Amino acid sequence: MRKKTFAAAALLAAATLTLSACGGQESDRSPVSSLSQESGSSGPATVLDQPWDKPGLVLTDTHGKKYDLRKETQGHPTLLYFGYTHCPDICPTTMSNIAVAAQKSLTPAQRDDLRVVFVTTDPGRDTPAALGSWLKGIDPRFIGLTGDFKTVQAGARSVGITVEPTTKDKNGKLVSVHGTQVVVFSPKTNAGYVLYGENATVDDYIKDLPKLVKGAKP
Repeated sequence: MRKKTFAAAALLAAATLTLSACGGQESDRSPVSSLSQESGSSGPATVLDQPWDKPGLVLTDTHGKKYDLRKETQGHPTLLYFGYTHCPDICPTTMSNIAVAAQKSLTPAQRDDLRVVFVTTDPGRDTPAALGSWLKGIDPRFIGLTGDFKTVQAGARSVGITVEPTTKDKNGKLVSVHGTQVVVFSPKTNAGYVLYGENATVDDYIKDLPKLVKGAKP
């Protein structure tokens, strides 16, 4: 099942953000939310004219410890993504693209400074242990967070991403419907100033990550 969210652009007529149930079937394409802060796009990257505040999320990490997103990522380049480990396509592809790009384009010091945060939209199944095991197979440096669904949903909404409760599809399979954008937060301002959609490739991230870790525009 896929839906579309539509964003009004200051320099473009419109841009499309995807709301996806990973691996699901095509569904209706009605507007479900709007994003009015978009200023322009350069390839897969959308630079926001009015950056977002970092969500005030306090969740549980893969070690079962409290993780304060704002506190722990303060002053670090941060990529934030909302998804779930049972997703068969978009979520693992997005995380893998970032992992490969970071390995190829960043110095060891830059990779240590970078924070890639994966917040589950399916906390009923994504326990800290499950998240840890899944992310270890992608990049053990990545941070996995889980917690109360409504808290996650509110945090995602604060950066323009729609997340819906996990439900069963027509085949009885559990699916999590969520926005597929990666939000980039500047190490200089700690504000979310760039968005990447699900179509961003490894090469796109390879080109942009060296700039993003410095808080520059892609």
